[in-house]
Amino acid sequence: MIVQNAPADVLSDVLRLMQARTLCSARLAARGNWSIRFRPPHTIKFNVVTAGACWIRPDGPDGPDGPDGMDAPQRLGAGDCFVVVRGGFVLASAPDLAPVPADEVFRGSEGEARLDAGVDGDEVRFLGGSVWFDRLDGGLLFDLLPRLLMIRGGAPGAAPVSWLLEQLDQEWRGGTAGSQLACNDLLRLMFIHTLRTHLNEQPPGGANWLAASLDPSIGRVLGAIHAEPSRNWTLAELAGIAGRSRSSFAAAFRERVGMPPIDYLLRWRMRLAATRLRQGQEPVSVIAASLGYLSDSAFSATFRRIMGVSPARYRTDAERDAALDHGAAITR
Repeated sequence: MIVQNAPADVLSDVLRLMQARTLCSARLAARGNWSIRFRPPHTIKFNVVTAGACWIRPDGPDGPDGPDGMDAPQRLGAGDCFVVVRGGFVLASAPDLAPVPADEVFRGSEGEARLDAGVDGDEVRFLGGSVWFDRLDGGLLFDLLPRLLMIRGGAPGAAPVSWLLEQLDQEWRGGTAGSQLACNDLLRLMFIHTLRTHLNEQPPGGANWLAASLDPSIGRVLGAIHAEPSRNWTLAELAGIAGRSRSSFAAAFRERVGMPPIDYLLRWRMRLAATRLRQGQEPVSVIAASLGYLSDSAFSATFRRIMGVSPARYRTDAERDAALDHGAAITR
């Protein structure tokens, strides 16, 4: 039996593969009777309420009757964090107010916007930023997340997020040397805590790697595959790591992950290969050998079957897409 001593950290493996990056970029203060419509984001939007209270509601074609995420307005208070994964949304002092476009509120603000819509009510303040991933690997996580993730400031386990929020607010307001980088890193930590909280709150029964990573035995297997993707793993070896018989393990893995163990191994290899094809000019033969393939043709056939195109075509398409993404980032 193979023993894995180090705990599996499947989420970290996936976030590294996706090259998760964060940018703390905006503050908003609002008072009175106000409502702001935010368009569907190009990136994941991470926001924290640093003072006051307001409402958030879905907007757009996925909104209130959509199958994903929030179905109705939700109240936000100081210390609450919310992550918008997809779709437009509205922030407002009351859920039934007609919104103004966020572009108008933030135009010319250089990241520090204020909306005064009367003198009634307490001021509400937000600190926001963006989280983005390599577009071609983003589906690994995007497709498994609801439209809205939220951590309540007073919820059990929210103490680390509250501390990070305090540090983030101080860094942003201080504006001292290195504060932008510090804010970006703090925002990334808050995002990871949000994902961790979401993961821990998931009911049993989901068939994907995110849900499966919570299962101690299946999580160990995922960690072993991620640690040694080039290894010629057998079903018996993986079952030994899980501490189960081969038949019991194979059934449990398929139920929790949604595919057989060897299929997951092959797909993980191809994800790693795709990342290297995008990032550099390594020969296909070098990538293939490093992932356990004895022939380029066997690697290329597996890559085409899983990714839909040959390694060479994938690299060419990725270079084109990277140029398009760079242009979009400049004009965003």
